Amino acid sequence: MEQYLKATSLLDYNHPFIKNLIQEKEWHKLSDIGKVKQIYNFVRDEIQFGYNLKDSIPASTVLNDGYGQCNTKATLLMALLRAVKIPTRLHGFTIDKSLQKGAIDGIWYKLSPQNILHSWVEVYVNESWFILEGVILDKEYLTNLQKMYKSPSNIFCGFGVFTENFENPPIDWNLSNTYIQDKGINQDFEIFDSPDDFYNQHQQQLSFIQGIMFKNIVRHLMNKNVDNIRNAKIVE
Repeated sequence: MEQYLKATSLLDYNHPFIKNLIQEKEWHKLSDIGKVKQIYNFVRDEIQFGYNLKDSIPASTVLNDGYGQCNTKATLLMALLRAVKIPTRLHGFTIDKSLQKGAIDGIWYKLSPQNILHSWVEVYVNESWFILEGVILDKEYLTNLQKMYKSPSNIFCGFGVFTENFENPPIDWNLSNTYIQDKGINQDFEIFDSPDDFYNQHQQQLSFIQGIMFKNIVRHLMNKNVDNIRNAKIVE
């Protein structure tokens, strides 16, 4: 398990931002199950769903941003768990871009790559590995999305979601696997010891121009769309 506890350039859990947070929350005093549950809930709900500058940013940067998507939230979740001696590993994939529709619209959706780099965290606790993909969407955003878009079949794809149980997706961890985007997976890159290893082998396939547009235009539009849903006042 030693390789699943190491700090890395991206899993920079010795950064003051992370060390101070752990001291403030007193996560190190909890049982292993309590550590996983509280840290998972923190990253899911206190770190809002949103799109950072790029996938390969350190955990301390994600924490400072206060928002993240599948890959960046995975990095922060891994770092926080490793900091309190909980082993973690990364499972890498791509997902179909249809999952992003609504968060990204119009010409920007058409120009976006078909396959989007994706990952989830696997955590070792109670002598078992558990999948923590359900950490991606904060509950405030997801709850408003559920109010705005009803799905008669209970299958929903778009706005950062692809699930067969939109009404009650398995996002709460209780010695269980959690999911919110897994039905969109179309390539499996298997297991990596760290996000550093993953990004050394796999990068989001963007042209130079696409990369510039994403950093400077597209991600800001996506974050605005996500924030509009999260902040909507919905009368039921």
